[in-house]
Amino acid sequence: MSADQLVAFRAHLERFPLAIKGALVLRPVDGMPHQVAFERAVVAEMAGGASLPIGLDQVVQDVSPTKDLFVPFEFPFADLSSGWYRLECRVLIDGSSATLHPGEPFVIPWPRAATRRGTVDVGVALEAGHGKVRIEEIACSADRMEVSYEAPDPIGVKIVADGRPLPTLAHEHDVETGRGVLTAYPLMRADERVSIGVRGATRPIEVRLP
Repeated sequence: MSADQLVAFRAHLERFPLAIKGALVLRPVDGMPHQVAFERAVVAEMAGGASLPIGLDQVVQDVSPTKDLFVPFEFPFADLSSGWYRLECRVLIDGSSATLHPGEPFVIPWPRAATRRGTVDVGVALEAGHGKVRIEEIACSADRMEVSYEAPDPIGVKIVADGRPLPTLAHEHDVETGRGVLTAYPLMRADERVSIGVRGATRPIEVRLP
């Protein structure tokens, strides 16, 4: 039985001037008591950068089926560089190991002048696997970029800016309309070119940035 079938993990975060405070909320899913031991709990940068411990290592909790258990934590975000982060917990649930990512990702902003703004039209279609994919546009904002596309099914994409891979943050696709949006790390003002590689295509789409 998987970890999420035994204990549900939720996370609540609140930003203060010098730190982010929050709590993990644990509740058994199967109506039975469980023991949860935190082997490792960090704030992990989603682009593969440094991780920051949040002080839950070696904490052991007995989780009752009758109420939520709150496990508080706090970490200074001054120690974090610009990027998108998420909680990562390696836990033992009744002795069985699992790695969990409770809560939504959050951003430590880039300097205002560092990232691109605006929209770049692409309008390129290609064959990918068993269908055609059309990349419509790239929308740039302070903390993310969004790639809009049309395809009958969700697509796998690798985005590279000036040789630097940009991790995907979210992916939405509407089967009825065939429209999808991939959200990734932002483009920097210094970036000159974006490569959009679609799984199943023979070549990536190369976009020169204005």
